[in-house]
Amino acid sequence: MSKKHRILVVDDEESITYLVKTELEDLPEFEVDTVLSGSDAINLIQAKVYDVVLLDVKMPRISGVEVLKHIKEHAPATQVIMLTNIVDVKTAIETTKLGAYDFVSKPYETAELIATVRRALEHKQLLIEKEVNQLARPVELIGDCQIFKDVVNKAIKLASSEAFVLIQGASGTGKELFARLVHQHSMRKNQAFIAVNCAAMPDQLLESELFGHEKGSFTSAIKTKQGLVEVADGGTLFLDEVGDISVTTQPKLLRFLETGEFRRVGGTNTRTVDVRVVSATNKNLQEEVKENRFREDLLYRLNVVSLRLPNLKERKEDIPLLVESFLARKTKTKHLSPEALQVLMIYDWPGNVRELEHVIEGAIALSHADVVEPKDLWMNVALSAAPPQSAALSELPQAETLVTIEDLEKLHIERTLKHLHWNRVKTAKALGITPKTLYLKIKRYNIQVPRWDSPE
Repeated sequence: MSKKHRILVVDDEESITYLVKTELEDLPEFEVDTVLSGSDAINLIQAKVYDVVLLDVKMPRISGVEVLKHIKEHAPATQVIMLTNIVDVKTAIETTKLGAYDFVSKPYETAELIATVRRALEHKQLLIEKEVNQLARPVELIGDCQIFKDVVNKAIKLASSEAFVLIQGASGTGKELFARLVHQHSMRKNQAFIAVNCAAMPDQLLESELFGHEKGSFTSAIKTKQGLVEVADGGTLFLDEVGDISVTTQPKLLRFLETGEFRRVGGTNTRTVDVRVVSATNKNLQEEVKENRFREDLLYRLNVVSLRLPNLKERKEDIPLLVESFLARKTKTKHLSPEALQVLMIYDWPGNVRELEHVIEGAIALSHADVVEPKDLWMNVALSAAPPQSAALSELPQAETLVTIEDLEKLHIERTLKHLHWNRVKTAKALGITPKTLYLKIKRYNIQVPRWDSPE
């Protein structure tokens, strides 16, 4: 989707506003409103979000300077270009200090006016990127297993629509990366991508961040603040951990999703923006609805289409690729030993890809050689029953403790030997190592093997 830039022309000469509107709307990128007075301009600015205002300096009753002050206080991201018959140096300096982007003198050249408007739009975009720290960067999704590729392909396919997307997955599965993928393959890709962590803020702060607030609306509101929905206008708004929004804020979010309309905290004027919403949660929202912690109508509005991201334990074949990528980001020399990689493959990764990344970062710091060994891998492990193929882990204590992955490997080998009646050939095959490697590990870990065991 190619978003039209909203332009407001404010001039008490009707012939000027008509001419500027006609010239700008000859270009498909602009949508233009006009008013003939400062008071009408203020009323319209309170109701709509404009990218650029072309503002006459000298108008009866309410001057262009007063309108400029109002814009900078209530819509600071809006770029203002002053229009004047006479280039007054004093006025130019005053309005520049108040936040005007530029001056255009009358009579103006059409090409000059359009070029100035486009520069103002570019300046606004740079301000948006600086404010939200969302510089464009490619999404790096790593994985080659079929279940992962299917999710990526589905995300790219639904990106071309305007439907709201709900991304469901456990913590650490990469929900924000997929939200960015949807945005970067959508028709809004050249507009802002704004991410909001709904779980990180209390009610009033979340509402203020989303919808903005007016000066004096609460104790610390010392100036008017634009909401992120305004910053995201024309682009994508990503609501992370949307399941943590309180029941008091949910109705306001629902109204915004249904109409695109909102009011700033402490404000009375209704504003309208055009955003696509992608949301994410690690909660089961259907269960949250049953427990009356989440509105059913809000769930239906968010969940027009959905993506379910697989846990890392469902795509363990991608672990070597992920490890290689994490190592490459931090070091040019270090690599994992086969034994260390094997230990990573048997672990169930409750923290998913994020946990794996942190373990690799820790291993790089702990290892003193170029080869990362099992002893270098540390993690907080919630030791619990493992699936049948890892039956050796099922007897581990039901407690959370800090252990080395080397300890975990020893326990895994010992339990697997016991499970397979101390048959070393079968145990080596189950572990994916050679009988010789198994023999060396038994010696290394001082595992007590019954004398009657047979290698066969």
